[in-house]
Amino acid sequence: MKIIDLHCDVLLRLYQSKGEMKFQDSLELDTSYEKLIKGGVKVQAFAIFVYPEVKSDQKFQAALDQIHYFYTDVLGNNPNMKLVKDWSDFDQLKDGEIGAMLTLEGVDAIGNDLQKLSILHQLGVRSIGLTWNNANLAADGAGEPRGAGLTSFGKEIVHFNNEHKILTDVSHLCEKAFWDVMEEANYPIASHSNAKALCNHVRNLTDEQAKAVFAKNGLVHVVYNPPFVKETGEVAITDLIEHIDHFCSLGGEKQIGLGSDFDGISSKIVKLEDASMHPNLLNELLKKYSEETVKGFAYQNFMDHRPN
Repeated sequence: MKIIDLHCDVLLRLYQSKGEMKFQDSLELDTSYEKLIKGGVKVQAFAIFVYPEVKSDQKFQAALDQIHYFYTDVLGNNPNMKLVKDWSDFDQLKDGEIGAMLTLEGVDAIGNDLQKLSILHQLGVRSIGLTWNNANLAADGAGEPRGAGLTSFGKEIVHFNNEHKILTDVSHLCEKAFWDVMEEANYPIASHSNAKALCNHVRNLTDEQAKAVFAKNGLVHVVYNPPFVKETGEVAITDLIEHIDHFCSLGGEKQIGLGSDFDGISSKIVKLEDASMHPNLLNELLKKYSEETVKGFAYQNFMDHRPN
């Protein structure tokens, strides 16, 4: 069964290692080519993430450096890794090929310059989250106590996304900014978030938020980060599946997907420690859901709700 994973941070790790880690087979990486093959991943989204403490005049270069590793290491060293730049490219992948899509986790790197966002789009970015957990010139993130909504510049970014059929990712927004995005965005998605009703983490979605995403034909991709799954104790795959169950109960069965956050998390779900272990999740899901429904969670729901 094919899998689309909408979020990993391997580009950040390649960038931090200055090329010493290799996407092909580095054992230190949660997401390597070999692990994607073993895990049955058909399309992997690669996030560009720049830490808030990076100096403002260096942030765009840091983003470009991560894209450099995407093209030279992820794509350049393996002919079976294929750039996914148009939504129709998902349909063109052949047996044995893995699609690779660029995403942007927070727009700090562009400052207040929409032209830089256009450059990132031309380089392949197809999903954009306005913030990480901090505040920036577009909006306040989930970790910003002020909790303000979108700025005028933030709305310009969402309109840019709409015009270019780019997904607007709500996963890291504070709640006020989330609701502002839902008013503006044509293609909303939560690339790696769980249900706040089950785990009261600031990054998780309330039932009202999840329902709003579903109502706008968007998707919610569950995240494997243990603190977002369960507040205390060891986390099992069945604990993650409870979040899928909950989103299904809100009417989202056809709009749920996967967003691992591999290479961006410090602890792991037992038996779901890296990309090679996706079959363990699918096997547990098949104990509760039909094969068609599990195929939806794994791949088809995204295919059915991507921009066209």
